[in-house]
Amino acid sequence: MTEQTALHDICDDEVADRAPRAPRGTHLGLALFALALGGFAIGTTEFVTMGLLPQIADGVGISIPTAGHVVSAYALGVVVGAPTIATLAARAPRKRVLIWLMVAFAAGNVGSALAPNYLTLMVARFVSGLPHGAFFGIGSVVAASLVSRERRTWAVSMMIAGLTVANIVGVPLATLLGQNLGWEWPYAFVGLLALVTIGAVWLWVPRQPADDAASPRKELRALKRPQVWLTLGIGTVGFGGMFATFSYITPTMTELAGFADGAVPVLLVVYGVGMTAGAVLAGRVAALGMLRGMFGSLIAIAILLTLFGPMAHQKVTAVIAVFLLGLLPSLLVPMLQTRLMDVAHEGQSLAAALNHSTLNIANALGAWLGSVVLSHGLGYEWPSRLGAFLAIGGVGITFVSAMLARRTASAVAA
Repeated sequence: MTEQTALHDICDDEVADRAPRAPRGTHLGLALFALALGGFAIGTTEFVTMGLLPQIADGVGISIPTAGHVVSAYALGVVVGAPTIATLAARAPRKRVLIWLMVAFAAGNVGSALAPNYLTLMVARFVSGLPHGAFFGIGSVVAASLVSRERRTWAVSMMIAGLTVANIVGVPLATLLGQNLGWEWPYAFVGLLALVTIGAVWLWVPRQPADDAASPRKELRALKRPQVWLTLGIGTVGFGGMFATFSYITPTMTELAGFADGAVPVLLVVYGVGMTAGAVLAGRVAALGMLRGMFGSLIAIAILLTLFGPMAHQKVTAVIAVFLLGLLPSLLVPMLQTRLMDVAHEGQSLAAALNHSTLNIANALGAWLGSVVLSHGLGYEWPSRLGAFLAIGGVGITFVSAMLARRTASAVAA
């Protein structure tokens, strides 16, 4: 093996065993649309709760801070469900797993709509979160298998685009539905979307036979690989900075930029447009080199978060900052997802699912760190400043990952 070949196969993302390609006759666009539709439903239910906390609190007779635990219940379901399901379903046909994940997702959301009290709602939201990470993880593996190797990040980004579009269309519509008809109806709406997704996956996603060589033990081997943990660390630390800022986007925009409360939904649409643009552009950025693209994205995030506070003091620059806050991290997500599949080798499904557990941990970490600086009397400029340090930490972990990959490539070349 030449040094050039070693660098291509190992340093440029340690290529894993390749999943079977789609059979002839598969309509790539429809297959990716089916997967993206599931992402749209998941994105809608994940974010709509945050906009309906007062209605939920009134509906089940609790305070608004207590209603915030409903969000945490869903996030906990994601963290628990992603690695558990991906590991246990290692040998099952992936298309069948995707369908059953949507069945469980539909049941959790319909259960949320019918919940008569707080405890039942908490359980239903936990159940709704269980399929989240596994669907994105296994769906990403399926999406990547439908295209050539150099287009994998693009295919993954097209699936994740469903989640980003949810922030433009699904969340505002579901919020409007909840405000006018009751907090239960958005969850019923998402349950209907899940049923439509089941039909779309059944019709359009090609059948992928079970991998007889796969097993839970092989999936868990991914956790022995340092590059898997380093990539997960990049997501946790790097994205923690974004969530430290986004968690307090409403008071930041109203207190610093002077926007009225009624303008906040429009700003969230701007954020969603940025997310969608980032997901669409991620494939082109990855084409420049996976690690290079991750470096560039994290550095850009760090610069944005450093400038976010000053930009938030003027309405025009605040809108630009919100758009970029959606765009830049969304460039990174598909690259993290693809790299995890590469460095995990036989544990692709588990590693890809863990990416979404990681992002939910980053959500909790960023929100908590933001609350710490605010509770010490610092202004709304400070969560983003703290977030810039977290993004720089992500750059450092990426550097370590690149050095380890180069050392591995040199050892193989020797």
